[in-house]
Amino acid sequence: MKKFYQIVLLLAVIAVVGCTSKTQESQSEQTTLSGLKNSDFQSSLNGDSTDLYVLTNANGVEAAITNYGGRIVSVMVPDREGNMKDVVLGFDNIDDYIATDNNFGATIGRYGNRIANGKITVEGVEYQLPQNNYGHTLHGGPEGFDKKVFKANKLNNQTLELTYLSADGEAGFPGNLNVKVTMTLTDDNAIDIQYEAETDKETVVNLTNHSYFNLSGDANNTILNEVLTINGDQFTPVDDTFMTTGEILPVEGTPMDFRSPHVIGERIDNYDYEQLKFGDGYDHNWVLNTDGDISQVAASVHSPETGILLEVFTTEPGLQVYTGNFLNGSDTGKYGAVYNKRNAICLETQKFPDSPNKANWPSPYLKPGEKYTSRCIYKFSVVN
Repeated sequence: MKKFYQIVLLLAVIAVVGCTSKTQESQSEQTTLSGLKNSDFQSSLNGDSTDLYVLTNANGVEAAITNYGGRIVSVMVPDREGNMKDVVLGFDNIDDYIATDNNFGATIGRYGNRIANGKITVEGVEYQLPQNNYGHTLHGGPEGFDKKVFKANKLNNQTLELTYLSADGEAGFPGNLNVKVTMTLTDDNAIDIQYEAETDKETVVNLTNHSYFNLSGDANNTILNEVLTINGDQFTPVDDTFMTTGEILPVEGTPMDFRSPHVIGERIDNYDYEQLKFGDGYDHNWVLNTDGDISQVAASVHSPETGILLEVFTTEPGLQVYTGNFLNGSDTGKYGAVYNKRNAICLETQKFPDSPNKANWPSPYLKPGEKYTSRCIYKFSVVN
């Protein structure tokens, strides 16, 4: 009889362990609103662990972020009918992010946008950076922050803190740079991104986010029917290598004038206007009128189809608007969507491109004892 009870007890223990194991497995395989699984983002890269972190607010809005490249993977917001839509492009697993040379959703650094000929001068010393775009350095070079694994600390259900130490000499930049990026999903349906950085040697810093937005909620659609507004009277023209010329020109009377709302596709193919020919569409920095005032709208995009409105706020002087002109169908992302030309728009808050080599532009230089700070808010709402 005693042996019988021991067998019953053993079977009970096995049953409990089995149920617990299944529960744990179920929890690890729970999917986000956008259909993502944590397990598909759990990997190791050069000894550093990657994962997926999910933020939710009181309204049921959800943002999923991976610490690989500090990337926003998905953002689920309601349309005018209350249906939840994923409004950013990306992949549903870490392997595709690692295997594909892209900036989808990434934190960009040390220097977002381009540096002419990959050369900077700091404290009288010239540094040669990796050249990865028409002879220039783009987005920190081929091994920028988008390829790095950040340390992640989820402070609460709405806030994720990402940190990274960029070592002296990494990608040719001087100084050990300690970076902190705090992403908060607020209850007014905004992703509030706060950047901080400190260095032990003078360097240049220009951090931004490179999310590709499509407010239709279907990344198979182009963004040509979406409506763009930019709070900027001027822009910085480029040459045929996408490098800023050093000029600052008025938007008045040009296809660059978005001070009042315009459909993105309305003038984008006007290649008689040289700047659109050079960029194969819009890929330019606007000089904002906001003067660093985070309470003023720097730009907005609206989808007439879904009613979703995205407003951008920033402390930065510039905004790079890129209309996905070089997406070419070679990437297949979430939901099996093929990312073709102009299927998304990027709104990158920043110092002006090549500011290290243009003394009269807002300075990107950071010295020991100083703190670099920058803030960008992507706020979502619905208009009829």
